Amino acid sequence: MNPLPTPDPVVGPDPDVVLAGVDARLAAHDAEQAELFPGPPTGRQPVHTLYLPADRVHAGIVSEVGAVALAAFDEHLPDPAALQRVFRAAQVSGDSGGGDLVAPADAPAILALVRAKLEVEPVEDLRIDFEDGFTQRDVPAGRRDRDEDEHVDRILAELITRWSGGSSSPPFWGVRFGSLDPATRRRGVRTFTRVVAGLAGAPDRDALLAGFRPTLPKVTSVDQVRAMVEMCRELEAACGLPGRALRFEIQIETPQSICAPDGSALVARLVHAADGRCIGLHYGTYDYSAACGIAAEYQAMDHPAADHAKAVMQVAAAGTGVALSDGSTNRLPVGDAEAVRAGWRLHARLIDRSLRRGFYQGWDLHPAQLVSRYVATYAFYRRSVPAACVRIAAYLGTGPDAGYLDEPATARALADFCVRALDCGAVTADEITTRAGVDRADLAALTRPGTDHEESR
Repeated sequence: MNPLPTPDPVVGPDPDVVLAGVDARLAAHDAEQAELFPGPPTGRQPVHTLYLPADRVHAGIVSEVGAVALAAFDEHLPDPAALQRVFRAAQVSGDSGGGDLVAPADAPAILALVRAKLEVEPVEDLRIDFEDGFTQRDVPAGRRDRDEDEHVDRILAELITRWSGGSSSPPFWGVRFGSLDPATRRRGVRTFTRVVAGLAGAPDRDALLAGFRPTLPKVTSVDQVRAMVEMCRELEAACGLPGRALRFEIQIETPQSICAPDGSALVARLVHAADGRCIGLHYGTYDYSAACGIAAEYQAMDHPAADHAKAVMQVAAAGTGVALSDGSTNRLPVGDAEAVRAGWRLHARLIDRSLRRGFYQGWDLHPAQLVSRYVATYAFYRRSVPAACVRIAAYLGTGPDAGYLDEPATARALADFCVRALDCGAVTADEITTRAGVDRADLAALTRPGTDHEESR
């Protein structure tokens, strides 16, 4: 058999020279993309925001809220069987996958973990409301400015004293002030300025500011976001705060914030107009639904109008470092036993639905909703963590084949899922290590693009 002839060497352009030309042409594009899309959010994201009117907030509010939630929990969920029975109908077949929200085998663990959560950290994120929830109905019109100022000063004095050093403070907190629309602008700016000035003078200001999340409501234009950015810069300079110490959430409550007059997705422009200061996009269930003309009976987080808005938000926020939060349900778990349980089931179903759609945070309006918040959240993670751990171990080569051909992006999502489960207390570190053979540091490394293992694949 004659050997195959040796092919002549390929003669042509030097690939390195071609690459240099491509790099030069795309240099500006690469820099722009890196600035506009730095990657997914980093750090812990709370699973909820508890919204309370400012006149109800006081130094012991977190403990008080936890006690109310715990009392409801103990009254209606005395044992694993009761937990499983109450939440049995929380899922809707076809909408969120079917089956019971709480698996019978997992009910004892969820019962114990949720109860411990309500005792130790009942509130992950507290939003003190100086906007719609702060009605001042019983305050004469001529005294409302002074009344709001007094509440700001009182709350700051009480919370700074109580929360200094981390004592009884939630991991995250903030204020929702009046919008930048003309009718509420003066009052909103006054309250936000007063809050920031008070925090700047606090002995433990850096710790308080680390978890501070002010919410800008009812945004309708890019100019409002730009004005908020400039206000933050001016307040940082005037109050002696480090640059970019003030970041904020944008609440999506108006159709104008989703769809601009020219038909473009305005919410994407809102994110980038924030100049890196936007922490999250929060959906406002009822203002948005009402503005779309939805009848009150049908205003809900699972209405098609809500799903459309949130889908646009999700695409706009992807890769920008901005987190997402779903809204709230105003059907509260209060009244007789069946009314409480019905309220929990509805809330839990909506939470599970949001989680499945990639909205890992939502708003709560009542202490008893913390029960369904944590039951639904813990059940969601505990259903999927075992399979996620098997897939992580297979991806890393430390476990048997999982039956999936997972790519780096999916591996990052699996690791992020497990980190979220750990952060909120749905699973323990030992459970992750036992199932996946990795610890939290390994998971955190896996969530970052460009890890050694990813590059080796």
